[in-house]
Amino acid sequence: MALSSDEAGRFAELLKEREDEIVSTWAERVGSTLRGRLSTAELHRQTVDLHHAVQGALSDGLSELSDGAGGELRALLAELSGSRARQGFTATETAVSVFALKDAVLAALDHAGDERPETLRDYVAFSSFVDQAALHTFDSFVRTREELIADQAEQLLELSTPVVRLWEGVVALPLVGTLDSARAQVVMERLLQTLVDTGSPYAIIDITGVPAVDTQVAQHILKTVVAARLMGADCIISGIRPQIAQTIVALGIEFGDIATKASLADALRHVLKLTGMKRQER
Repeated sequence: MALSSDEAGRFAELLKEREDEIVSTWAERVGSTLRGRLSTAELHRQTVDLHHAVQGALSDGLSELSDGAGGELRALLAELSGSRARQGFTATETAVSVFALKDAVLAALDHAGDERPETLRDYVAFSSFVDQAALHTFDSFVRTREELIADQAEQLLELSTPVVRLWEGVVALPLVGTLDSARAQVVMERLLQTLVDTGSPYAIIDITGVPAVDTQVAQHILKTVVAARLMGADCIISGIRPQIAQTIVALGIEFGDIATKASLADALRHVLKLTGMKRQER
């Protein structure tokens, strides 16, 4: 139900005349749900800002939140949602910050003793308007949380694929956890970039921390090895446990001429032996 221009005007006047009472009740209702996680001063400031934005929108004849006159109010609600999401509040706690306006306005109407029949109809229309504002707040909150989760997932992905320089000319890539397509791409990019930065001719890919190797994981590893070879570096795969070896054989996966070792220590000894032989030849 959309607010008529007359209804919007009446509620704008009510919000203006009884501002202190409405803000006080509104902040009290919201504060009871936040359990002291927001200071009284900050909560009061946010409530006053929302009160002025709602009053201004209604004074401009706003009937629905999607109208052009609601741009400032929508921006303020989105800002509030983003701030609450980053501070760790829940979606419910954030939405209540808007829903509580209905309780504050109803209390103001009761204190005014307005018992006209049309007042109930007006309040129902106003409640629908507040519901729109709360839904907009909820949607903005969810979008912000999704962005935060995506950023954190990307950061964790980068942290979980470190490329370590073990020795001059030797780098190691210890893999931990499941290797999916997205992570495989990050693994390949980080390894190749490290090979370029260090000029290392050898790279050890250690899969000790990979719980299981299936055809997909093996393909990701092989693609990484091929990409490294195109950069002029040889790869050694270490961490081939008995269970993984049996799985690889059962799946018919072939690593071809790629060197494989049971442990990272064995792989490092193998690389040092190769580099030592080359130095002797020189």
